[in-house]
Amino acid sequence: MIDTVVPHRIDRRGATVVCRLAVVPGAVWAVVRLGGWERGPLVQALAFTPYAAAGSVLVLALTLALRRRWPAVVAAVTALALVGVVTPRAVADGQPAVDGPALRLLTANLLKGGADAGVLVDLVRRNRVDVLAVQEFTSQAQDALDRAGLAELLPHRQLNPEVGTTGSGLYARHPLTAGGFRRNSGFAFTQAYATMLVPGAPPVRVESAHPAAPYAVDVVDDWLTDLRAQPRATPDGPLSILAGDLNATLDHAPLRALLDSGYVDAADAAGAGLAGTWGPYDGDPIPPVTIDHVLVDRRIAVDAVEVHRVPGTDHRAVLARLRLPGG
Repeated sequence: MIDTVVPHRIDRRGATVVCRLAVVPGAVWAVVRLGGWERGPLVQALAFTPYAAAGSVLVLALTLALRRRWPAVVAAVTALALVGVVTPRAVADGQPAVDGPALRLLTANLLKGGADAGVLVDLVRRNRVDVLAVQEFTSQAQDALDRAGLAELLPHRQLNPEVGTTGSGLYARHPLTAGGFRRNSGFAFTQAYATMLVPGAPPVRVESAHPAAPYAVDVVDDWLTDLRAQPRATPDGPLSILAGDLNATLDHAPLRALLDSGYVDAADAAGAGLAGTWGPYDGDPIPPVTIDHVLVDRRIAVDAVEVHRVPGTDHRAVLARLRLPGG
């Protein structure tokens, strides 16, 4: 009897220990995510919350299979929390009823100007893009885009090309006014902006966004500062669109705070919020994450959002098909 009971008890204890250890990372992740408490290295980690949500379901299955009640309860709560914040991004939201013109916006990080200009201009041409926002924009990229025919498609521009990663630009089909650029405090990335005059719609302020990237713990403060300095929406004022490489996902509290000012994430609204925009596209073994966004005033309707590969950059271009309120 002793020979059979003791191993059985050891097996049960081992299973209990395994289950308790398995639920801890997900539970901590859920607390940090729901509380908006990301700090230091947790900022980078939270970008991968969709993967953590999938993992939490596997942990729940493990605890149920091993019949460990309290670990299963913790795993269930964790899975509900993480899956609950992630899955709505794959479901399209209801849109405001608007009767104004369509607006097609494309944003692309050019990776130090090295993105394939021909492919980018072809995307503009095939999709009848009305406004193009670019980041990491250089003089060489400007020349390449012009040679590829962008000037004929989008003749109005507000550009600030610079060497390396700090340049920014806007190209538009419709006239631009009140244009300029501002420089972030973190990595000195610039953000071109202008007000676009679309026939049949109110003026729309568009800005090409590029706050600092939280690539290391010692630059997280720069990331926070730049995100907090992004232009807030003006729900009782002019329409506004903020598009570009925001270096944050919807699981980062500073981006959610920006949305709370009166923006909608276009991909989230269209049910395309889980499409990765940065990660393995330059060969690095990093799972795709969604850090490129089109944030639109809540009065603007979102019809669809797509991501497109552009050779020469580690980002996907994001195309948002929008509809403006009537003017």
